[in-house]
Amino acid sequence: MSVAVSVVIPTCNRPDLLDRCLAALASQSLAPDRYELVIVDDAASEATRRQVAGRAERQEAGPALHYLPVSATQGPAAARNAGWRFARGEIIAFTDDDCVPDREWLAAGLRAMGDGASGVSGRVIVPLPERPTDYERNAAGLETAEFVTANCFYRRRALEAVGGFDERFGAAWREDSDLFFTLLERGEPLAYADEAVVTHPVRPARWGVSMRQQGKSRYNALLSKKHPQLFRERTQRAPLRHYYATVAALAGLLLGAVRRQPLVVSACLTLWSALTLEFAARRLRGTSRAPSHVAEMLVTSAAIPPLAVFWRLRGAVQFRVPFV
Repeated sequence: MSVAVSVVIPTCNRPDLLDRCLAALASQSLAPDRYELVIVDDAASEATRRQVAGRAERQEAGPALHYLPVSATQGPAAARNAGWRFARGEIIAFTDDDCVPDREWLAAGLRAMGDGASGVSGRVIVPLPERPTDYERNAAGLETAEFVTANCFYRRRALEAVGGFDERFGAAWREDSDLFFTLLERGEPLAYADEAVVTHPVRPARWGVSMRQQGKSRYNALLSKKHPQLFRERTQRAPLRHYYATVAALAGLLLGAVRRQPLVVSACLTLWSALTLEFAARRLRGTSRAPSHVAEMLVTSAAIPPLAVFWRLRGAVQFRVPFV
């Protein structure tokens, strides 16, 4: 029997996560000869190659495993393109190395594709503790997102028609939305499969992760440039008025200090403090009250608005689009 579906899994030096993902994929209810796994190694790591080869040797019966090293990509969009172009299946399933597909994932996805859909979006579950951190709560947004690469299926012809993922999206941000929007605008039939389930446990994050994540926001400019209407209608956007007001207050504070205008400094400091504390309080609502997390929210709430505005303007310049 021919391969019905190829699963593309990008990875980059995360052996434990990859092993967990491959174990879940090896135990799918779909017959092993009906699917294959393409592991796209964005680090071209010898250790990952040995890991995949070792798993292939140990499994008595299972899907074909292919290791594909890529050393000159610009991120997961390019890695996924390399993966689906290498794959043999007419249907391409995408997931990530930090995900755990349900045993019925592929079977449910194929059933939904069988109705003539060019693409299918599955359900993502993000388990959270009773009191999550701000980072964990934000990660749970995957549960309501559409056609995220943690869990989606596309026909090869649909990917070929649009050239796959736009490799200008150099980080794991908005490249999946861009492909989804492109197919929507072409009028391709798209569907949702509630029974095609992938669990996405939240990985531990370093202190201050929200500041580092702001750099991804420059790709919002590219998505807005390519799909202005869908971007406005279907994306969740940051509280921009709050960010710009906070940055304006901070700029006024610094300018007042340089010009030695104590009334301006006092007024701007009061406004900046109020806006920053309100932002921190909003992020803390319903989240962990651990002292380290509270401290993190206070520090990062001061840093995020200027970082967000900088990267937003950086994206506008980089992709040559009015985006403020």
